[in-house]
Formats: sequence, C-alpha cells, structure tokens
Amino acid sequence: MDGCCEPLCDGAAHVQAVIFDLDGTLLDTEKVTRSVLKELLEKYGKVIDRENEDKKLGMPQLEAAIAVIKDYDLPLSPQQFIDEISPIYRERWPKAKPLPGANRLMKHLQKHGVPFALASNSKRANVDFKISYHQGWKEQFLVILGGDQVKSGKPSPDLFLEAAKRMGVDAAHCLVIEDSLVGVRAANAAGMKVVAVPSQSEADYASFADSVLHSLLEFQPELWDLPPFKDWVDSALPIEPIYASGLFSNGFLSEAEDGFPDQVWGLYFGWAKLSMNGIFKVLVGIGRGYSACTAKRKIKPWIIDDNNHHIADQHMQLSLVGFIRGFNHKETLMDLEVVVEEEKAIASASLDLPMFLHHI
Repeated sequence: MDGCCEPLCDGAAHVQAVIFDLDGTLLDTEKVTRSVLKELLEKYGKVIDRENEDKKLGMPQLEAAIAVIKDYDLPLSPQQFIDEISPIYRERWPKAKPLPGANRLMKHLQKHGVPFALASNSKRANVDFKISYHQGWKEQFLVILGGDQVKSGKPSPDLFLEAAKRMGVDAAHCLVIEDSLVGVRAANAAGMKVVAVPSQSEADYASFADSVLHSLLEFQPELWDLPPFKDWVDSALPIEPIYASGLFSNGFLSEAEDGFPDQVWGLYFGWAKLSMNGIFKVLVGIGRGYSACTAKRKIKPWIIDDNNHHIADQHMQLSLVGFIRGFNHKETLMDLEVVVEEEKAIASASLDLPMFLHHI
C-alpha cells in the first residue's frame, strides 16, 4: 500500500494528541520476541507456529503465557513460563532498534507542540527498561503507561482512556498508532481514531482501523489536521540507515533472519556492497513478489548501473538511506518492472547529495 489508505475521517474530531503503542510500533521488539520464544519452545521439543504467534501480538503477558502453554502443551504453569522467558527477553531488548519513521514522527510532534503518550500492554517496569536504551525517548512522552497501571489491558480501552485523561485531552481528539489488532480494538473501544501499522497482512485490520500503513514513513500528519512534514528532498525522504544482507540471486535478495524489520515495505534506495564487484547505487523494492494475494515479502534490488546488470549469485550487503514511496494494496514488485526507471533516476540523483552519502 502507498500510505494513502485514506483515513475514514468524518471531520468532526480534530486531533490534538497522539498515543503510541511501543512493541512493534515504535520499537522492533517483535523480531526479538519471536527468536526468544522459538528457542524456548525448541528446549521442550516444540516447533514455533509463526502465523499463530502473530495473532498473540499485543496480548497482556499473562494472557499470552496461558495461550502459548495451551497451544504447545508445555509442562509449565503460566508463572513458570513467565519466570523462564522473562530474563531472556530482558537480555535481548537492548538490541531492539527504532522502527523506520519512529524517531522522525516523535521529533516532528515534539517540534510542533503536539502532546503524545506511550501506552503499552507491557508492565511499566519493562516499558521503562526498553525505552531507556533510546536517548531522549522517556523525556519526549508527556505520559507513559504500562498494562499493570490500569484495571485491564488491551483490548480494553482503559490504557488509552487513562493516557488521554492524564494528557488532559478528550478521547475523541486522540489519534492512536498501533501495530496489533488487540490495540486497534482497544482504540475503537476508547472512541479514538486509529492508524494501524501491522507487521503482517493488513487484511484483518481494514475493517477496524481508520487507516492502515506499512510503516510510519508513510504517515501523513496533514490527513489528521496535524502539521505536515517538510523534510522531503524533492521526491526522496532521508531516513536513518536500515541494513540487511543475504545472497543476491535471480534478481532477488534472500534475506537473512536478522534483516529488515517487518514494517519495511515500498521503494527505498541506498548502497549495495557486493562480495566480488564493490559498492553500487541501488534502488530496492520491498513487497509482494508476483501476486497481491500473498503476504510473503520479497526484496528486489535494482543496481543503478546498466553495465552491471548481469551481477548475480553474490553476497550483498544493503544500506538503505532514502525512501521514495510505499505500495498500494494491489501493487507487486512484478508491476514495477516497466515503471521503475523514473524511481531509478530519483535514487541516482539523490545519492549524489551529501545527506544520502552513508556507505556500508
């Protein structure tokens, strides 16, 4: 999708404050969570069902523990499960990085005096621990709430209603940004507008969220009566570098497990380092390969150098430093083959500018 999944705004509620979820919305903790659970399940001879685990995103800790124990028939009580997995989480959380567009959006809201809060189903102590590794985050939020500070966590509206109350803003004038269906439903119950930025297929979110995006880079504040971004350089947006590597073969990159966050979709550009050919400018399409019906992500790099279009079967390191646009919900990488020249030109010209000169 292209980030213009139009908000279902009725014009009646002017947005005066924003409430963020944390895990999977601002921080890429979901990938860390999956690896931890995978390791614990292997200890008990079980194989993780990733599709099933996606449905647990945003659940309160105890509820998620009970569900995992039941799904995998683990010989543990909920508290034993929590006691065993929690120290591993805390060991990995410091490695979780901000998701694309997170810092940009928070700095933008702060610059324009728009109050924003953090409301997570995680315990408050865990919320504080996670954000402590990101300079300035704690100070930027007007309100920070954990699931243990209200009567009921999401999908109950309690967290969002309490955040609005502490900010002194009516619920109808709050915009929630969430990645989980649990959180989206909580926002609905609170009577708030909600933008969903899911890590998996957006199909389950369309009927609940006012707008569905692939990443925060697609967020357009002006659609919510908020000050617009003014950081685009012509048709390109400078971003914090995003890294991934893998085998480049048959025109696609076979991504390693520690590659791009799930929310990285669309057309990006940057630098490609090839094991045998050096460093090149590159346009990168990240999305569905050949069918809009599949949610599986493909990564398609286009080397911006006609003399090197036969490069293949090499290890490639990618450093993405700019964003051009998202995809609409029907667009595939195959569709881009005939229209990609314009984006290549944008990428090539942008990469000559100092602000995009981040090398691998």
